[in-house]
Amino acid sequence: MSRTERTVDVLVVGAGPAGLAAAARLAAAGAGRVEVLEREQQPGGFPRHSHHQGFGPRHRPLDGPRFAGRLVDAAVAAGCVLRTGVTATGWAGPRTLETTGPQGLERITAHAVVLATGARERPRSARLIPGTRPAGVLTTGELLRTVRLHGGRVGRRAVVVGSEPVALHAVHTLRTAGARVVALVTEAPCAPVQSPGHRVPVITDTAVSELTGRGRLAGVRLRDRDGGSTLLDCDTVVLTGDWIPDHELARLGGTALDPGTRGPAVDTAFRTSLPGVFAVGNLLHGAEPGAIAAAEGRRAAAHVLR
Repeated sequence: MSRTERTVDVLVVGAGPAGLAAAARLAAAGAGRVEVLEREQQPGGFPRHSHHQGFGPRHRPLDGPRFAGRLVDAAVAAGCVLRTGVTATGWAGPRTLETTGPQGLERITAHAVVLATGARERPRSARLIPGTRPAGVLTTGELLRTVRLHGGRVGRRAVVVGSEPVALHAVHTLRTAGARVVALVTEAPCAPVQSPGHRVPVITDTAVSELTGRGRLAGVRLRDRDGGSTLLDCDTVVLTGDWIPDHELARLGGTALDPGTRGPAVDTAFRTSLPGVFAVGNLLHGAEPGAIAAAEGRRAAAHVLR
């Protein structure tokens, strides 16, 4: 199959807060053709299906879709080219990426590449939770896409695993979908601070030791620090938090990784070990709030221009 080859000035991979903010600043500063690739069908990253408040400046909080929409609008107004449904599959040389999308196969070379592929929650397989592979086991991202983007339904009795604020967002989303949240389980000694609208039974100092069920999840077995075991009946479990950088593309390019975060190692100018390749946002350090990721993208733009 033939592959189209072309050149742009700056290629940004990932249309989340960091990538969009960097692209908007670059285009507004006259960086030339700034193109943003997003493998999802809509730009905006994680915030676009997070309908809770808390995005944007503290004095002007926004819900996720509105925050994402403003970043998209700013990038388009600055002259960026946003291309959705396009996946960067590998590297064909320094600052040259191979992509696949609605226009077919392409090979795009840029004067500078900005990697902003974000982070993802560690899935069940990586958390080494034993059991079968039943339906009803989700990460927060999968839950939000199912309920918020596609209007799908989940089960009737759910358990949320985690202690970060995102666990409370999962509780709210499950209830929106009509599920009863029977417990929030965390290995931490304390749970996230709950608002009146989030009230849910909390089990601390406890880990999920097994998932039970065949075709559909039937329950989760819990183990506390003293070795005691309990089985909770449920047909849905949401594994929240435990963020890891989505570093596959960076790793394929041979970028040196930070041994602590497992994201690309960068200097104070956001430069990776690959000449002309930068990395920003949650790709570097797991899940930061959207406003912080966007601010980092804007800071990185100055270094990319130089």
